[in-house]
Amino acid sequence: MSSIVMYSTQVCPYCISAERLLRSRGVEHIEKILIDKEPARKQEMMDRTGRRTVPQVFIGETHVGGYDDLAKLDREGGLVPLLASVA
Repeated sequence: MSSIVMYSTQVCPYCISAERLLRSRGVEHIEKILIDKEPARKQEMMDRTGRRTVPQVFIGETHVGGYDDLAKLDREGGLVPLLASVA
């Protein structure tokens, strides 16, 4: 399994923003689970996160949350160290 997993859809602007932010921090590979192409995976996402919206980002075993959560983590200086811990 990839160290970065993102539940996403093909057309979600927040998913695109989350991916852009991760790439700007040096992430080269993101395992994207497209719940619009694999509807059964939506239930998996909801079971894992307790949330219904995308994106849902996992870094290693840590559930970061959606784009707003990811951006806040980055602003507070926590994203780069979390990424380094799974590199």
